[in-house]
Amino acid sequence: MPYKRKSKRKGRNQNFSIIRKFRNEGKINEEFEVVLGSLTLEEIIAVKLELAAKTVGGKLYGFPIWTSLNRIVRDAVLKYALSATQTKMEAARLLGVTKHTLYGETKRFGTETFFEKDLTDEG
Repeated sequence: MPYKRKSKRKGRNQNFSIIRKFRNEGKINEEFEVVLGSLTLEEIIAVKLELAAKTVGGKLYGFPIWTSLNRIVRDAVLKYALSATQTKMEAARLLGVTKHTLYGETKRFGTETFFEKDLTDEG
C-alpha cells in the first residue's frame, strides 16, 4: 500500500504577513516595496538611522545603538520567520532553535501582539 501523505497542518501563524499588515495600516505600497527591494539590508539600516537622527536634531547621542543591534536584528528575524512559515515548529526549524526557545523569544519580543491587529481585521 503506497504511503499517503497527510495534509499539511495549518498553524496559527499561517496568516502572519508583515507586508500585508503594513499595507493595511497604510505604511507601505507597491512602489515603496520596489524601492525597498532595490536596497541592501545595510543600506536600509543606514537610511533608517539617518532618518531617526534627523528627527532628534541630527545626532543619536545617548542611544545605545551598538548594544541594541542584537535585539533589533533578532526581533526582525523572528517576525520574518513567523510570517514565512505556517506553524511555530516550522519557524523554530527555520531559525535553528528549539520550540521552547522560540516560544520564549516570541513572548520576550511581543511578536504575537505585533500580528494580532492584522488577524482581527481579517476575521
